[in-house]
Amino acid sequence: MATTDRFEILVYQKRRQILKEQFQDGLILLLGNEESSMNFRDNWYPFRQDSTFLYYTGIDIPDLAVVIDLDEDQEILFGDDVSIDHIIWTGSLPSVADRAERGGIAKSASLKDLSSYLQKARQKNRSIRFLPPYRAEREFKLHQLLNIPLTEIDAYVSQDLINAVIAQRAYKSDEEIKDMEKAVNISNEMHLLAIQSAWPGMKEYDLVGQVRGKAISEGGDIAYPIILTINGQTLHNHYYGNTMKEGDMVLVDAGAETPLHYAGDLTRTFPVSKHFSPLQKDMYNIVLSAYHKAVDALHPGVPFRDIHLLAAEELVSGLKGIGLMKGDAKEAVNAGAHTMFFQCGLGHMIGLDVHDMEDLGEHFVGYSDTIKKSKEFGLKSLRLGKELELSNTLTVEPGIYIIPELIDRWKAEKIHTNFINYEKLDKIRDFGGIRIEDNFLITDEGSRKLGDYLPLKAEEIEDLRD
Repeated sequence: MATTDRFEILVYQKRRQILKEQFQDGLILLLGNEESSMNFRDNWYPFRQDSTFLYYTGIDIPDLAVVIDLDEDQEILFGDDVSIDHIIWTGSLPSVADRAERGGIAKSASLKDLSSYLQKARQKNRSIRFLPPYRAEREFKLHQLLNIPLTEIDAYVSQDLINAVIAQRAYKSDEEIKDMEKAVNISNEMHLLAIQSAWPGMKEYDLVGQVRGKAISEGGDIAYPIILTINGQTLHNHYYGNTMKEGDMVLVDAGAETPLHYAGDLTRTFPVSKHFSPLQKDMYNIVLSAYHKAVDALHPGVPFRDIHLLAAEELVSGLKGIGLMKGDAKEAVNAGAHTMFFQCGLGHMIGLDVHDMEDLGEHFVGYSDTIKKSKEFGLKSLRLGKELELSNTLTVEPGIYIIPELIDRWKAEKIHTNFINYEKLDKIRDFGGIRIEDNFLITDEGSRKLGDYLPLKAEEIEDLRD
């Protein structure tokens, strides 16, 4: 776990000050994460601090909580110093008071005092604001601290705190952008390694080990479980047991997380052979054209849902060109016919989380009062729909996915026969999938791709394979 990587103290103090200014009174309770056991109590998964706790404190160790008390005008870090029994296993560690000082927090106290502090506030009918729990351990902790039945915790979650946190974290500062560029550049290296190291006869897991090793070697780790598969039609495929063969394509969706925990999220698709087949190259270029169409449309004030639909129209136009679709592209998208090939969303926000702040509620983070989340197939998977704003950071990731089960179901039910050429589609049912993804910052001029250039054109990918 990171213990020294953080921004300057003033960054965290300013963030907390902005948060406090959104409220008149009461307490704000920010819970850090705890260790999570893998298969017995002392064998833990790698620790990952809660992102909102990190955002406001920069403190990256388990079993801590912060109370921001607006009525008493004080901030307190609650935690326990390690005992000699722990020091034997962990070595000497800074005290909770030291950690509080490094986070610009004036006071510290034992974790055992947190419950009584909160209970006294409740007895005085003071409001205690907290964010929605996303771990069972956190639900139980809130149950213990606040004496709220487990089944009722969601009813006590503070919507105004959710709104206030999103209003800060959605706009990336210069120091955040700098670290995100670092995450993207490490992710670039992971993808270059994958493209240049794959060979026929290799197992997917051999390549996954190298890709993850690159992330770890840069001081961080992966930002999410790596997707590396010859079955790219399965959107989140985490099986790594296939053997890569001539004629296959490999879809790699992998991103690094820096020691500060900012994420990169990139995807490239490449042939196991030295060159794409003619059909693979045609399909790749269709996805690439949709990628460029979407990137060109990134501007402040433009709803990302509209950009998603624009990319979908570009996909349809390309698929018409090779005979897989027919009819008017806009009408096909309005009818949802494009979702035979593009079932997911065009992108999502990114930052301290690879899907930034989605623990606070995707409908709050990615949508607004005027742009609501759809329940339609395809659109319901779009995580970001609202108008883009300056300093937002997001992914753009169009794709084509040929899913045999979907072909069979829609064909049997005669769905969208006026837009889909099922006879030709059935002949390429084992094609697989292609996705291209990069990360962007919204600027006055439109957008800027984060990080250095990673080969994008089919010919550039082939050059790397040679």
